[in-house]
Amino acid sequence: MKTSKSVLLAVAFIALAILAAALYLQHFQDMQPCPLCVIQRYAFAAIALVCLICASLPSGAQKAGAGLGILAGLGGAGTAIWHLWIIAHPSTSCGRDALEAPMNALPPATLLPSVFKVDAYALCSTPYDPILGLSIPQWSLVWSVVLVVILVATLFKGNGSGNGRY
Repeated sequence: MKTSKSVLLAVAFIALAILAAALYLQHFQDMQPCPLCVIQRYAFAAIALVCLICASLPSGAQKAGAGLGILAGLGGAGTAIWHLWIIAHPSTSCGRDALEAPMNALPPATLLPSVFKVDAYALCSTPYDPILGLSIPQWSLVWSVVLVVILVATLFKGNGSGNGRY
């Protein structure tokens, strides 16, 4: 049976791989991030950070880390759902003008602009070509749900003593 620590490290690795994929799309495929894309990046970064930190802590803190990761994953999933709504209804605004300046003023956008800075010309309703049949927000939703399910299972599994109960 997997320990909470190894599961948290695996979830952190997956979240970091998702961020790496987003950076690849941005810097090599010229798919610039809109405000909702950046919010989803924050969610995956929060999942990775929480899971990495809590993996090195005692069992109770690992459970708390799984709980915090669940909250971040749900926030990312909700943002992805809203993003899909915007794409399906392009006349609806994502609040680009209202979100861009405050998001770009956040410390992560200042320290890591290539990751967390909202592109001034990126629109949330831009329909990029699908990747393996799914749009970018659909992939974000899928992975947010997958990570939340893994973290929920980790939160509610036994103490890892090998008794086989979850």
